[in-house]
Amino acid sequence: MLGSTGSIGKQTLDIIAEYPNLFNPWLLVARSSADLLIAQARLCRPHMVIIADEQYYEYVSDALSDTDIQVSTGSTAIAEAVTMPEIDTVVTAMVGYSGLESTIAAIGAGKRIALANKETLVVAGELIDRLLKKSPRVLYPVDSEHGAFYQCLVGERHEDIERLLLTASGGPFRTMPKEQLENVTAADALKHPNWSMGAKITIDSATMMNKGFEMIEARWLFGVEPQDIEIMVHPQSIVHSMVAFKDGSIKAQLGLPDMHLPIRYALGLPDRRLASDCRKMTLEDMACLTFERPDFDKFPLLNTAYAAARIGGTAPCVMNAANEIAVAAFLQNKIKFTDIYKIIEKTMERSPLVEHPEYQDYVDSNAAAREFAARMTDEIAI
Repeated sequence: MLGSTGSIGKQTLDIIAEYPNLFNPWLLVARSSADLLIAQARLCRPHMVIIADEQYYEYVSDALSDTDIQVSTGSTAIAEAVTMPEIDTVVTAMVGYSGLESTIAAIGAGKRIALANKETLVVAGELIDRLLKKSPRVLYPVDSEHGAFYQCLVGERHEDIERLLLTASGGPFRTMPKEQLENVTAADALKHPNWSMGAKITIDSATMMNKGFEMIEARWLFGVEPQDIEIMVHPQSIVHSMVAFKDGSIKAQLGLPDMHLPIRYALGLPDRRLASDCRKMTLEDMACLTFERPDFDKFPLLNTAYAAARIGGTAPCVMNAANEIAVAAFLQNKIKFTDIYKIIEKTMERSPLVEHPEYQDYVDSNAAAREFAARMTDEIAI
């Protein structure tokens, strides 16, 4: 479980605790939430825990010294640990670029991967696609939207797909006039109307960058071109996504806005749906479902994401790096909401493109883009 202390990680541990005959937590990884990792380790009793931030290693190690749980630290330790022969499934829910190295290692080791870290495919989709074609195991999406696509495509032929219809809640600012966005605060942006998520992904939802990421992720997961993925705003978040076929029919997957559902589905693949006693959807939940086109003028990062997908190479990697820096600055109240757009666009303009990147090209592009975006953030800081 990579990212066990985050929103997805905590919900995943809740689910696997329901099925002790199916799942055994072998490895828990957290970035810096040491106390929660310690509590999870004492509850789940994994074979190993890894705290990515090395400054917390001694603290975690001392706290678990009375157990037989192994403790390690650092990104190299994570990449090595996911290849352990005892591990069958790797749930990757680390936030942002940090999930890339360990996901590549898990693919190379032939693990079954439940992917909740969309940035892995945003940053290095071309590389991941090549690696997966060589891997004996598979990657299952954990995102509600991509889990919906997966379910809609079961039993269908790829050549019959006309387009993917990617739904979006629209975030907290869907109905707010564009001119007011400049003055919204981080607290405003964190008030998502439907989903309970981590801070970074909630801000990405507010800018709709998250939907741009999901478009790029879907492109690689399902082998479609960016222009064949249409984003639709669906405020109720009941229809998680749809697939339109060439015969004119459309398949949709519906469910309550609860991440337990797509996590549960991904963990049960390929041969079962894991039963649950959670609240089931009723007719009243489906009584009023509306759809509208997103406002690309008010949310320009949608255009940015489509452009990055068309350009390819290291362009999406640069976009993601700049976004991580800008969102962090906004959450710290250093920049305005609309400055996020400016930082990303300017970083992409100034960053050189590698058209056919290998792993080191992504590492270098990520580092350079972060450095440029950080300088720009300091220049425009409030």
